[in-house]
Amino acid sequence: MYRFWSIPRITRRAWKVWHRNLVVFFRTWKVNFFPPLIEAFLYLFAIGMGIGTYVKEIDGIPYVNFIAPAILAISVMNSAFFECTYGSYVRMYYQKSFDAMIATPLSIEDVIAGELLWGATRSVLYVIIMLPVLAAFGVISFPTYLLAIPLAFLGGLMFASIAMCFTAITPSIDTLNYPSFLLITPMALFSGTFFPLTLLPVLFQYIGLAFLPLTHLVAIMRMLTLPALTGLLVLHLIWIILVTAVFYIVAINLMRRRLIV
Repeated sequence: MYRFWSIPRITRRAWKVWHRNLVVFFRTWKVNFFPPLIEAFLYLFAIGMGIGTYVKEIDGIPYVNFIAPAILAISVMNSAFFECTYGSYVRMYYQKSFDAMIATPLSIEDVIAGELLWGATRSVLYVIIMLPVLAAFGVISFPTYLLAIPLAFLGGLMFASIAMCFTAITPSIDTLNYPSFLLITPMALFSGTFFPLTLLPVLFQYIGLAFLPLTHLVAIMRMLTLPALTGLLVLHLIWIILVTAVFYIVAINLMRRRLIV
């Protein structure tokens, strides 16, 4: 009997699912590579160089440099979350891709694990595309910003796992609008992205640190790309690893319960 906390049995066949999604991604590479490039430009010009003309510095850091790591972190969150909600739901319900894969030697656990790995990989690809743009504007520091790439995989896996939990329990694709608007949008605004978390009331600061995953991802990303490394990096990293492990296990077990009829 499977419970939410049961350790799923995953084999290396999960990489077959990951590879399948990677091939599909590169078949439509023009559509997939364009959005993160434009996203980086839009954020830099509209917020960094727009609002930045009024907000010169935050804690001694030029405003455009302050938000550059947040742009990367938000991209990690959005790419993984929407891939493993809307993307996975379409493959599961409309395209029947999950049914086809489960009919092969792939297990349900392999299929979902492959989806989660792909969600994390998509975050990495988006960060790799955006990094040269931010570097060209001189708003991130070399070589520490290269560490944003492995961080993107970890952060992407975290948000992919959270997303898959919603996919497992949603009754229809329209219902996915609720976590999108009620969770993702507030996190993009109140996780120390466009202004320091310390400007919020103390209670909201604690809520952000305790319950908003993006808060920790933004903090680490900012330490790596400014750079401004401190011992807090380890605490933020431990929080992300623990949350990722929990939601990874829960997501696979919830999806297994949904797919077994």
